[in-house]
Amino acid sequence: MIPPMLRDATIFSCLLALLSTGLTLTYMTTKVPNFAHGSFAAMTTYITLILVKILKTNPYFSIGLGFILGAALALILYQAILKPLLDRGASYIVLMIATIGYDMILYSLINILADYLNRTYKISTRLYILKSYDLKIFNQPCIFIVAPVMAVLAITSLYLLLTRTKFGIAMRAAIENPALAGVVGINVNLTYAVSWLIAGGLAGMAGALLPLWLMCNPDIGARLIVSVFAASIVGGLTNIYGAFLGGILIGMAEVLGTGYLSLTVGTWIAPYRPIIPLTIMAITLLFAPRGLTGISLRSLRRFRR
Repeated sequence: MIPPMLRDATIFSCLLALLSTGLTLTYMTTKVPNFAHGSFAAMTTYITLILVKILKTNPYFSIGLGFILGAALALILYQAILKPLLDRGASYIVLMIATIGYDMILYSLINILADYLNRTYKISTRLYILKSYDLKIFNQPCIFIVAPVMAVLAITSLYLLLTRTKFGIAMRAAIENPALAGVVGINVNLTYAVSWLIAGGLAGMAGALLPLWLMCNPDIGARLIVSVFAASIVGGLTNIYGAFLGGILIGMAEVLGTGYLSLTVGTWIAPYRPIIPLTIMAITLLFAPRGLTGISLRSLRRFRR
């Protein structure tokens, strides 16, 4: 029998790993933290709600649709907002503020969609959860199997894309040195656009599964963004594999830490859950600014001395 707390931690950490991997992939291209990344996932939670409550279909059909919607939202942000600003030589602060503005637009659209669904179809669109609509496999919720499988498939596919295909190698070259990549004939804008498309798709897939485990609301993206940034920073903002590892570590620490603290000091501690990823992020920035993947054996030996 798998302990429910461990099961919940596994589900959340896998979904967080998808989100943090996507965030790191976008940061590697524009070197700008994307504060709209959480809203990509928030928007796709409503795809699952529509499929389940209105169309009466399997909630897992939303995974593919979530990827498409998340990819489209990310591509619009890059092509319509960030790229024109980059072409004009905008500073990273301006670019960061642009992502915040885009996040506000998405948040407003999510609220409009929630109100429309509520008034038209008379369904609950705020503080909703769809656990009861999940399937059972070996007496376990299906998401407990689907989330880890999706996370492993995503990071494996990224690895194969970046190391085993010509386009992936060109993408890595464009990310590491865009000027030199342009000189040798690589279409830097295309590789960046594909990077943002993939990142948004990963966020959309994670968001599509969130209602099957977590209470969702239009502000779910803002609630998740702290954990997503913490995971990316802990793993290293320039390493997608580190971001994946950071997502697993932060997810496990957040759920298990909150659970054990609730059992020890009381359930009143649960609303303070964001303190855990914030604390881990602060410690990482103080002692390992490059994240876990940036720690070398030489630095560890110096620290021991």
